This record gives sequence, structure tokens and C-alpha cells, in this order.
Amino acid sequence: MIHLQFRSCALFCLMALSACGFHMRGAADLSFHSVYIQNGAPGIMPDIKQIMRSNNVKLLPSPDQAEMLLDLMKEVTDKRILSLSGGGKVKEYVLTYRVTFRAKQPGDELWSAAQMVEEQRTFSYDDTQLLAKDYEESRILSDMRAEAARKIMRRLSALQSSRPSAAN
Repeated sequence: MIHLQFRSCALFCLMALSACGFHMRGAADLSFHSVYIQNGAPGIMPDIKQIMRSNNVKLLPSPDQAEMLLDLMKEVTDKRILSLSGGGKVKEYVLTYRVTFRAKQPGDELWSAAQMVEEQRTFSYDDTQLLAKDYEESRILSDMRAEAARKIMRRLSALQSSRPSAAN
């Protein structure tokens, strides 16, 4: 009886998830298969490379054969105090991560306008848990870089798909 109830509950959950339009994030639908990255921002490069590999996009060592050129112009991480306790101790911080980039396709003479991707997170702070809070901050920054990399890929995909085809 319990086994049957568990199966019914699991079936109901699966049906509810499929009814709401939920689907796993798969590979992006990219219309380019090779990219050259110049001025690689060191913090986001591992995330960009991982996304490229998972989408079967080759990272080329030179721009000669690349279908897309990506210039990671600037990467900035900022940490500001959001709130203080009554005793003047920090209670919350705001972390901000920004990446400025531009793209170009080999046939184009000009680069696209510089675009900025920004991620922002708040986190509580307690100086009695210094090691734990340092680890939490590094995890948050890592998540922000990964999300910024995904946003850059979506923008590159949109840039590529908005370009008029050569047949027109």
C-alpha cells in the first residue's frame, strides 16, 4: 500500500513538472562552432571554456579560422558593505561581478558595441565564522562567474542569429 502511494506521488510530481513547462537546461542552440577569445579575463575563462566544450564549440588558438571572435575586455569584482550592526560591525555585504565584452564575426569590419554582464548577490557576514564566510564568498563569486558566462553565451547566440544570412 505504501509502495503504491509512493509511486502515485512520484507520478503526480512528474506530471506537475511537465505541465508547468519545466525542462532540463541542455546545450545552447549556437549557430557557430568555433571561437577565438582574446584578452581572456582570468576569472571567467574556465566557465567560458566549459560552456564552449559542452556546446561542442572549439576554442581556436588564432582568429584565422574562427566563426566568432570574442573579446573579454574587462572583469571587475566589487565588495561593498550593505549593513552594519548597532555596534558598528558588518552584517551584510553586496558582491558585484561585471564582465565587459564585445564580439565580431570574421567578415565584419567592426566589433559589436561593448556589452556588460553584471551579477550581484548579498550575503550575511559574521566575523566569528571567518573561514566559513570566506568559503561562502568564494562560492558566491564562482556562481556569479558561471551565470555571467551563461549570459555571455546567450548574447553571442542572439548576436549570431540576428545577423542577416549571406543568401539575402
